Amino acid sequence: MMAAEVGFTVNGTSVTVSCDGGALLCDVLREELDLTGTRVGCREGVCGSCNVLVDGEVVRSCLMLALQVEGCDVRTVEGLSIGGVLSALQQAFLDLGAVQCGFCTAGVLITATSLFDGSSDPGEDEILEALAGNLCRCTGYSKILEAIRAVMEAAPASRPSPQGR
Repeated sequence: MMAAEVGFTVNGTSVTVSCDGGALLCDVLREELDLTGTRVGCREGVCGSCNVLVDGEVVRSCLMLALQVEGCDVRTVEGLSIGGVLSALQQAFLDLGAVQCGFCTAGVLITATSLFDGSSDPGEDEILEALAGNLCRCTGYSKILEAIRAVMEAAPASRPSPQGR
């Protein structure tokens, strides 16, 4: 396939990359932009470890062509922290032990961040439904849910938002 240029914003920075027309977004993020927090677990859209936000929506980057993000705003797990300071959600994951091997963590953090869009106050069923697309073999989800609940109970200003903080 011929190489194509694709321009988009990733974690607040405008980028233009040259890639094969069939290149997947996850591969461009990891290999061209060195954003290796986005994991690739299954390449079938099943595990959720490759989740990123594209224009505020959770997408499986292993199923999306890089060309599809032309002009879009992409946010990866690296974009959740600001100036080296972890987001409240990232800190809660660390503080409450919601990480084990860490392979699924980036995708879970992206999914959970999307729950806090604006002033949304997701209920238990909404949280469980959102996380249904994220497979975790180590934690049993209880610590993940505990961390999400802890952030929900915090002041709304400290909650993460897909549009940034």
